[in-house]
Amino acid sequence: MPPVLTGAHVKLRSPVISDANARFSWGTVPEIAIMFGVSAADIKPLTLEKSQQWARNLATHPNAWIIEHGGALIGEIRLDRLDMQDRRASMAIAIYDPSSLGRGLGTEAIKLVLAHAFGTMALHRIGIRVLAYNARAIRAYQKCGFVIEGRERDTAYVNGTWHDDIIMGLLEHEYEV
Repeated sequence: MPPVLTGAHVKLRSPVISDANARFSWGTVPEIAIMFGVSAADIKPLTLEKSQQWARNLATHPNAWIIEHGGALIGEIRLDRLDMQDRRASMAIAIYDPSSLGRGLGTEAIKLVLAHAFGTMALHRIGIRVLAYNARAIRAYQKCGFVIEGRERDTAYVNGTWHDDIIMGLLEHEYEV
């Protein structure tokens, strides 16, 4: 179970099964789904069953947090593919509340996880993949110190067009508190 991480505006806490109801209340926001690589024609309403499955999966993830703002769930953040031998992981973040976008809350959540990853966990590298058209996410990652390391061409077919993934990384000696 990951520790609670608290910042000025967000709190990161362990996921619990009851988070399904809060996740269900946000539903599927087309603007956000497209940033995850879902074509508009493939966007489906979020069902309670899918929301419950999401909560069960997240609650069993060893390095996942719920992002709360003002005591309410607004998203999630995870360290995936943890490799302690090479001291690396990949990061994924999702903000489900459209009114929370562009307010620095995701950036704050990322910085909290980075402090934990490079401090307590003693990781050396955190990697991220992001669709090239997700400029808001790329800016947030760069604000946190991530650098663009490369581009994987034509990785996602979204809305009838191929899009690239931007590969970003941050090393422990580049991390600034």
